[in-house]
Order: sequence, then structure tokens, then C-alpha cells
Amino acid sequence: MSKLELLRHPKQRKLLFSAGFSWLFDAMDVGIISFIVTALTAEWKLSPQQVGVLTSMNSVGMVIGAAAAGYMADRFGRKTILLWTLLIFSVASGLSALAASFAVLCLLRFITGIGLGGELPVASTLVSESMPARDRGRAVVLLESFWAGGWLVAALVSYFVIPKYGWQIAFVIGALPALYAIYLRKSIEDAPRFKEQQASVSKLSFGTKFKSIWAKEHSRSTLMLWILWFTVVFSYYGMFLWLPSVMVLKGFSLVKSFEYVLIMTIAQLPGYFTAAYFIEKFGRKFVMVTYLTLTALSALWFGYADTEGMLIAAGICLSFFNLGAWGGMYAYTPELYPTRVRSTGVGLATSVGRVGGVIAPLLVGVMVGKGISIDTIFGMFFVIVLIGAIGVLLLGKETKGRELAD
Repeated sequence: MSKLELLRHPKQRKLLFSAGFSWLFDAMDVGIISFIVTALTAEWKLSPQQVGVLTSMNSVGMVIGAAAAGYMADRFGRKTILLWTLLIFSVASGLSALAASFAVLCLLRFITGIGLGGELPVASTLVSESMPARDRGRAVVLLESFWAGGWLVAALVSYFVIPKYGWQIAFVIGALPALYAIYLRKSIEDAPRFKEQQASVSKLSFGTKFKSIWAKEHSRSTLMLWILWFTVVFSYYGMFLWLPSVMVLKGFSLVKSFEYVLIMTIAQLPGYFTAAYFIEKFGRKFVMVTYLTLTALSALWFGYADTEGMLIAAGICLSFFNLGAWGGMYAYTPELYPTRVRSTGVGLATSVGRVGGVIAPLLVGVMVGKGISIDTIFGMFFVIVLIGAIGVLLLGKETKGRELAD
């Protein structure tokens, strides 16, 4: 079945687009902060360390949100928790526009992160459980492709709105998903697979589920996923949240850096679409190892690029392969756990990844503050991403076309 045929099925199409737009709003909020912090650095005279703290606050909240939402989605249902996470990050994002101090903005970004971190694993689990085996991988990668749309919207808002109207308006736009939750409440339902088991699933304690994902039959997959999620999220948030600022450090103006990051962001879309094609044709492991390896090489290239053309080309490759790997990762993760612990397993793997998302922006801030060169920083990302690729190669198992375990 082709990608287009998948989208001709009304229920699948409705679910994919409904969950996809919630994913888009999530990405828009994450993307906007990377542009806002560049403007705030000039307006509030933020140090590189403060920039690192602010960009990490989202991820601190996401650590908590991913773990908590994963467990609660197993207990109360995917749809219910998806709606609550959407409301939490929308309201907190809107309130961020009123922040008059660095401390208040950090607190609001932490609350925003709780909602953002919870929404992603729950949405991917819901879509994964609702799709037939032959289309599942492609559908989840296409769901993840909405992330690129969100970053594209963030880049457009930042390019056209922030320089003219200020960073506060960008946060106000980030509150709009709260209205979307009203539509989402009636447009999606939990998968029949989950509904059949919800009564028994909801009785399992968090401790029982945690032991289950580390039981002998799942321990290898759990170890692989925790390494994979940590390395991918570490590299993504370390590189992309700093990307507009890195462009400024390389000598470009604020507006020019936004323009170039917008061009790089567009490259995320074909990255997702090629991954969506390859993931059913060659399998999950092939996509993960290939795209992660090429992400690592692109990071090294970007760090050492010394001309405008090379910088843009390397940035395009970085976006293309890194986001394609993200799509494969979201498709791969839910397939490794049975229904009774699926959302908890996905949520905990995501939560471990978010720890990397906390550390990376802080570490880059410290490194920039100490005058460490951009090529050295991106050389670090080369090594980290390569560790993730090796982890999948050695510990991962293929799940292509397999029915989800009950």
C-alpha cells in the first residue's frame, strides 16, 4: 500500500491529521523558543549560560511529562492524556508572553515542557496502535513529519513577526493549540486494541510496569532504546536549539540567521518522507543506522564549514537526516512493547531522552561561554550520534511488518 493509499482510508487519515496537528503545535512551541532566545539575548543581555538554562527548562519539564504521561496514558487512556498535555503546554506558552523576568520565564517554560514531553509519546502510541501492521511504520513517520511543519511555522513566525512585533507575540501564537483541543476531543478515539485491555491495564502499578520493561524478554530492547533516545535527543536539542545563535556566532545578522535556519528547516520534510518510504521497504534498523550515521557526518561537516554555501549545505543535510531518524525512532519504539506497558515503555524511553535534552543546551552554553570553538562542539555531537547508531546496530531487533504484541 502506498503512502497515498494509506491516506485514502478516512479513519486512518482523520486520526493521522488530528494527532499530526497536535504534534505540529508541539514542534512550533519548541522551535519558537530557539528563535525567541536569540532575540532575548540581545534585549535582556543574557549570558551564554543563561541561554543554556532557558533552553533546557523545556527539556526538564519534558523529562517529567514524558514519564508521567506515558504511565497515565496506560491507566486513563491515550486520548484523555493527549488532550490534557495539549492544554498544559498551550496555556503555559501563552502566559510566557507576560513574563517580565528571566526566572518567571524559566518557570513557565518548565510547565510548558511538562505538556510538550507528555504529548509526543502518547500521540505516537495512539497512532501506532490504531494502524494495521503493514502501514504502521509509515504512518508514525508521517505523524512525525508534522514536526517539520511546526518548526517551519516557528521559523516563519520568527522571521516575519519577532523582528517587527517582538518575542511576546510569538508566545501568544503558541497558545492557540488550546482551541484545537476542543476539536480534538471529538475527532479521535483510543484504539480498539487498548479499549479491550484498558480495565486490566489500568490496574497495573508503575512499579510493575517498570519491572516488566526490564524483564528478560524486553531488557535488551529497553537498553537499546534508552541509549538511542538519549543520544538522539541530546544531539537534536544541543544543535537545533542553538542553531540560530550559532549562525550569529559565525558572523551572520539576527535576521540573516533566521533566514538560513528557515532554509535548513524546510529540508526536514524530505527527510521524513524518505524515511517513511524506506522504513517499510528496508526496515526500522536500516533507517535508524543509516540516518543516524549520516546525521553524525553532517554534524562534523557543519562544525567545520567555513563558507556560506558549505554552511547552508551542511545544515540542510543535518536537518534532513536527523529528523528522518526521529521519524524512524518514533515508529520503532512502540513496536517493542506489548499493549499493557506500551505507553509506559515509550514514555520512559522518551523521558531518558529528555535528560539528554536538558544536558545538551546547558553544556553548549558552558562551552560557548568558555570560548570553545564551534567545530569542537559539533565534533562532540558527531561522537554522540554515532554511539546511538552503534547501539541500534548491536542491540536492536527488526520489527518490520510485525503485529503489535498484546
